[in-house]
Parts: sequence; C-alpha cells; structure tokens
Amino acid sequence: MLSHDLDSYIVLQRARGLKFTTQSGPLKSFVAAAEAAGDTHIRTARVLDWAARTTSDEQARNRLAIARRFAEHLAIADPAHEVPPADAFGRWRFEQRMPHIYTGAEIAELMAAARRLGPPGAIRGETLATMIGLLAATGLRVSEALGLDLDDVTDAGLVIRETKFRKNRLVPLHPSANVALEGYMQRRRLVPGVAANALFLGDHGRRPAYTSLYALFLRIARETGLRGLPGEKGPRLHDLRHTFAVRSLEACGGDRRAISRHMLALATYLGHADPSHTWWYLRATPALMRHIADAGETLMAEGTA
Repeated sequence: MLSHDLDSYIVLQRARGLKFTTQSGPLKSFVAAAEAAGDTHIRTARVLDWAARTTSDEQARNRLAIARRFAEHLAIADPAHEVPPADAFGRWRFEQRMPHIYTGAEIAELMAAARRLGPPGAIRGETLATMIGLLAATGLRVSEALGLDLDDVTDAGLVIRETKFRKNRLVPLHPSANVALEGYMQRRRLVPGVAANALFLGDHGRRPAYTSLYALFLRIARETGLRGLPGEKGPRLHDLRHTFAVRSLEACGGDRRAISRHMLALATYLGHADPSHTWWYLRATPALMRHIADAGETLMAEGTA
C-alpha cells in the first residue's frame, strides 16, 4: 500500500518538473522500514525512529522533513495517515555551508587515492578519479557528470542535457580535459559485457549510483586527511563546483571589465538561470582579496586624480 502511494507521489513530483532523485531514495528506505513493520499507513513513531537512524541531528531533521511532506500529501486524501511534528529533532534552520576551495595539490592527491582503490582490474577507481578531475575542470554538478552518455562527448565539448532547470547547454573543455576523457574511454572499452551508453561506469558495467560514488569519495577523503571521522563535516564532491567558480574568477586578475564579462559567461557555463545565483559559489581566497585590494587602491587613486 505505502509502496504504491510512494510510486504515485514520485510520479506527481516529477510531473511538476522536479527530478526528485535526492528525496526518492530516503523515502524508499522509510517505506521499506514501515512495510517491514506491517504499517499500512504512516505512523509518527515509525517516522521518528527511522529518521533518527542516521549520523547527525541535521540529517535526522532532513529525513524528517522529507517524510513529513510525504505524510502531509497522503493525509489530504486519507486522514488515517499521521503527520509527525516538524520540530521533533529541533527547529530546522537554513545554514549555508562554507565550501572547501580545493588546492591543485589536494585535487591531485584525491585523484591518486581514487586510482589506488581496488580490487585489481575494477574500473571504479578510474571512474572516481576521472570524475573528480572533470568536476574540477568544468564546475559540473555531480548529477550532470553522472548523467553523461558517450554521445554527449563531442568535439565542441560536453552536451549537458535536461539540467536542473530543464535546459540543455554545451560545456567546452580544456584540451587537457579532452585528453583525460579520451584516456578514460579507452579504459572503459576494456570493461567486459557493457551494454550501457553511460560515460561513467561502476564495477558492474552500469552507471554508478551517486550514493556508491560518494561513499568511495568519503573513503579517499579520509585516507588523504581531508575529512575526519564519520559524522564530521568536511570537503564534499560538490565543493569542486565552488572551486571551479573561484579559481576561474581568480584568473581574471583585477580587470573590472574582464570580471563583469566573466561573471555573465560563468553563470551560463554553470547552468544558472540567473547570474545572481553564481555569486553564492564564490568565496574569498588570498588571490581574490589581493585583487580586491588592488581594485580599491585604483579607485582611490582615480578619485584623487
């Protein structure tokens, strides 16, 4: 019963234009737990027990919010479904997480650690290493990189289809990124029995799931000392997108006109619907602070000339 309700709920959300991939996984986990306990309707105690089985209060609040929205939807048609209290794990508040801006050495170290992943002959290490390099070189969303097919790799660049805002875009590649992708595709051809058209493959010859890939990333991030123990916050794959935005802006130097042109181009390149969204990806670095200081001195000099 709940499985059928969830299937209908997912179809509805996607009909509204949402991808609904981040939410569907946890909801399937909750429904599996509820049905295993014999529930035919959502029960508050079951939701709270399931939501609490995670590594942090923040994750528990997120899981509760996802399950609660599902419960609210079902309760409209059938009041027998219970809607758990929104503040069961404390009041939720938006906190913008400070991204980690990777250095070139850190990215190289992560890629090397990924390539050391076993077992021998498996492609998952090369897949993770190539994806890390691609994210750093292009600023793609992780979901966009995972969604790439072989046909999306063209001479003009990567064709990103049906992005977050349901638009396609072309992402040109640096020659070094082209060389790296060609090397990966040569390695990919050696994987036996591959029928999928996916660019990136897991060990079973299929497109890897985000959760599996991220688990491997956490493993190598801890191995290299970039992250601490499980449950502790640290650098994420998504931070490579922030890193790309910041490093590309650093390359503009202190040229104000170049920065203005660059920000508009960067918003398009990153697939943002509004250039103002791109500013959220920028963080102060020593190089940017130096450019700001130089620009301030120039403006003062112009004002006193």
